[in-house]
Amino acid sequence: MIGLSACGEVPRGPAVPRAKATHATVLGVANERFHPIVDVKLAQDELLQAAERRRRFFGVATPFDMPEYNMLAVSGGGENGAFGAGLLCGWSERGDRPVFDWVTGISTGALTAPFAFLGTAYDAKLREVYTNITAKDVLRERGLIAALNDDALADNAPLFITLSRYLDQQMVADLAKAYNDGRLLLIGTSDLDSQQGVIWNIGAIAASGHPRAQDTIARILLASAAIPGAFPPTMFDVTLDGKPYQEMHVDGGAFAQAFLYPPSLTQQRRQRAAARQRVLPVDAYIIRNGRLDPNWSTTKRQTLGIIGRTIDTMITVSGINDVVRMYNTTRTDGIDFNLAYIGTDFNDVSPAPFDQSYMRKLFEYGYVRARQGYPWSKKPPFAV
Repeated sequence: MIGLSACGEVPRGPAVPRAKATHATVLGVANERFHPIVDVKLAQDELLQAAERRRRFFGVATPFDMPEYNMLAVSGGGENGAFGAGLLCGWSERGDRPVFDWVTGISTGALTAPFAFLGTAYDAKLREVYTNITAKDVLRERGLIAALNDDALADNAPLFITLSRYLDQQMVADLAKAYNDGRLLLIGTSDLDSQQGVIWNIGAIAASGHPRAQDTIARILLASAAIPGAFPPTMFDVTLDGKPYQEMHVDGGAFAQAFLYPPSLTQQRRQRAAARQRVLPVDAYIIRNGRLDPNWSTTKRQTLGIIGRTIDTMITVSGINDVVRMYNTTRTDGIDFNLAYIGTDFNDVSPAPFDQSYMRKLFEYGYVRARQGYPWSKKPPFAV
């Protein structure tokens, strides 16, 4: 009864008023983020402006005259993010990894995405993140009573410190340069108040010159990896009509396990294809930091066991559905689809969250396969 009587709501600032979420701003940067469920125009405008910057970078007459365009989506998956990190580093070692023009990330994929976006020069740091860190670099456990009184079972302040150590001023400058060259890095979070997925335009934030840009990017990455209930939400102070409010953001996986692009962004591409006009060759690579076969397990006939297994099933199926959605979208748009995922030949099981030994084995698994020439799947194994 002592613990229950001590329970109370964790204080927070006022939420953004209903139906106003798309108008609030964190830094005052007009294109700092997008809300694809309710408004895609801002994202469409950003894509057109990025294409123009990319055209100038290559010195060609029109965006459609650019070389092949490469997209990368990195999914969530917790410590399984070591697979994608290993794959990217092994791909670099092989020597045929492309420069990605468009990179998206959610959850652990959000932690990988900036390194993947910046290319092989950041492989050493990517390797370090997924092979040298331990659970203490990610979380600090709370006692049961503290968990009931607070907003999560664990504190992710150590992860923010870890992120801030890697996301230094040079990295922010490199993100800004890539953005100015017409490349886009997009990270997904979930706004719990408005029940919307939010796509953050990391390069635009880096290039804004805002004094809080570096801290904001680190907080976005933290929010995208904030598993609800396990880690605290990330609170963003925002402004709307000159008044202060506060948004609550959690793991982008609550919205999607992975995303590539909203189908509305490629309407012009479909129109050009229908008119038999040249369309830019595009290759899409999807790294699924998880398996695609059912993860069999005996479920105890207990309330918490049933709830936990049900949530795990929902997350797994959501990830599979995201892969199918991306495959169907790229097929409609005539975009080359390439999928990587943890195969049935990897049978190790992590004994605890962010176990270093497990992550090193999984990193090596992805690294070796990519170093030898990763056998990218041209469609999901269950697609018709």
